[in-house]
Amino acid sequence: MTVSQKGRRQRSKALYERRGEQLVSVPSFLVRLLRSFLATLVIVGISLAIGTVGYSYFLEKPWVDGLVNAAMILTGMGPVDRMDSTPGKLFATFYALYSGLAFLSMVAIIIAPVYHRFLHHFHLDDE
Repeated sequence: MTVSQKGRRQRSKALYERRGEQLVSVPSFLVRLLRSFLATLVIVGISLAIGTVGYSYFLEKPWVDGLVNAAMILTGMGPVDRMDSTPGKLFATFYALYSGLAFLSMVAIIIAPVYHRFLHHFHLDDE
């Protein structure tokens, strides 16, 4: 295997194409978007699981109430149930901060392929 073949093989494993490379095809781009969307679904699932367990444990409520509270906090709406205990309030505080970071991360993961394609398209026009 020559050095140039090895370099091409390494580039093909990269998440995005480099500046000198052509845009990927539309079907490949759609697969990239699907992978990003699936990654955000994993983050949502893990976040809901953490929130459900935490709210159920600290508020001593059924898991369905924990799920509702976790979903409402994760979407930015706010908690449904009143927090009476100090551990419940502390969990709600840290979960709300985590949820904000998780939301921003999910938006970045979904937008990254579109933004990269947009910028890469204009770099190709310059060359």
